[in-house]
Amino acid sequence: MPRKPVVTGRQMVGVLLRLGFEVRRQRGSHVRLKHPDTRVDITVPVHANHPLSHDVLASIMADAGLTDDDLRRLLGRR
Repeated sequence: MPRKPVVTGRQMVGVLLRLGFEVRRQRGSHVRLKHPDTRVDITVPVHANHPLSHDVLASIMADAGLTDDDLRRLLGRR
């Protein structure tokens, strides 16, 4: 079973923007996004170039309804 990709907070924000999420606000290093149709709120920590922890990544993916394959496709990875 392939592992989850390593993703930074900045990359994850880019993926969510491609999915139609909109940035609602940023407070410090946390970006809050909301999808206008589904009304889902997601907070992404953006700490320099550090990758998101696996549990944070899994939580964001679950909230956004993303699979590992969806994430790889949106990141341009195989």
